[in-house]
Amino acid sequence: MVKIISDSTCDLSPELVNRYDIDILPLHILLGEKEYKDGKNITPDEIFAWSDAHKTTPKTSAPSLVDAIEILKPYVEEKREVICFSISSSMSTSGNVMRLAADELEASDLVTVIDSANLSTGIGLQVVEVAVMAQAGKSAAEITAALEEVRPKVRASFVVDTLMYLYRGGRCNAVAAMAGSVLKLHPKIVVENGAMDAAKKYRGKLHSVVMSYVRDMEADLKNARPERVFITHSGCDRKIVEDVQAYLQRLGIFQEILETRAGGVVSSHCGPGTLGVLFIAK
Repeated sequence: MVKIISDSTCDLSPELVNRYDIDILPLHILLGEKEYKDGKNITPDEIFAWSDAHKTTPKTSAPSLVDAIEILKPYVEEKREVICFSISSSMSTSGNVMRLAADELEASDLVTVIDSANLSTGIGLQVVEVAVMAQAGKSAAEITAALEEVRPKVRASFVVDTLMYLYRGGRCNAVAAMAGSVLKLHPKIVVENGAMDAAKKYRGKLHSVVMSYVRDMEADLKNARPERVFITHSGCDRKIVEDVQAYLQRLGIFQEILETRAGGVVSSHCGPGTLGVLFIAK
């Protein structure tokens, strides 16, 4: 069976990682002079506390080559086909590290590296899709060919509670961050062609903003594939998450409504209170 590996930015829950037998390669997070592995020895809440105390955003970096070689080596030794997923190449060199690891192991013929052109569960949707095909016994070539049809149909977006983290990370300017704070603006960020872009600005308290964001997607949600939808957040009030779940359930479309918590890398850049609804269009 084809082995599936993803970098840690796929933001899949431990339950899903176990269910689909996915290995996770951690990116690195730097808090000042200290370096951590995403999802291994640092939590998003610890990152938020550090970021607020130091008034800056942590630096993040690609996985180490040593870690990539270590995760690939046992499958290469088994002569097993492997498909690896990375965050969009415009955001990290994670995919290049995976390719270098395959080269070091002289296993480029066994290892296929996929640039997800996405982030968070925009990657996770692809990883699960591929894992299902792997469990069905499809080859790496069959899986990658099918994925070419799926990848452009992934719909990834989210709304942020605060612009401060995007500002600290250089993704919006000081004027926009200040205006957002004063006017209580919450931008909808959409991932398209491997990059993030602001699509719409909502105003008001976060609960009403999130529900407006979800309702605005209703037509697209009704045209989604029914297997699964993700609610991915970086730490939101339970009432908000539960109301989004209830809304999606009332639509009567999805076989699974999956809640996941954004990992350290994604949380470092979007800050607390961010929530997205992610799915694959028909």
